[in-house]
Amino acid sequence: MPEKDGAGHRETGEDFDLRGFLPYLLNMAAEESSASFQQYYKGRYGMLRTEWRVLFHLGRYGAMTAKEICDRARMHKTKVSRAVAALQAKRFLTRSPREDDRRHETLALTSQGRLAYADLAAQGKQFDRALMADFSEEEARLLRQALVRIARL
Repeated sequence: MPEKDGAGHRETGEDFDLRGFLPYLLNMAAEESSASFQQYYKGRYGMLRTEWRVLFHLGRYGAMTAKEICDRARMHKTKVSRAVAALQAKRFLTRSPREDDRRHETLALTSQGRLAYADLAAQGKQFDRALMADFSEEEARLLRQALVRIARL
């Protein structure tokens, strides 16, 4: 008779356990850990995850093109384009044609965008501390080190 897992589902006896598959674990951890923080930026600023990521990159690294954000954040250009349009509608960023290449625009945060970034960065730091509270300093260091290595940052 197959055993049941913690949720009461029958296990087939296969030796591949999805719950131990690293890509699955990383995805589940990312979803779980970002859900609470998402409530904050969505509730306070009406932002989606992609908008928060674009805002973060502009706040952290300064003005850049959408292509540069795509490359740095590893996001698809369609998602970045939608996020840029939404952030512009919220008056968090401006778009300026580049002098050297009119096909591209430089994106920059407005003063309102910089305030939102500062707030979200402060909240992010608090959230990160709370998320890591159950880990020892050594465990937290090793976890971050391993994730940076996997992400090739």
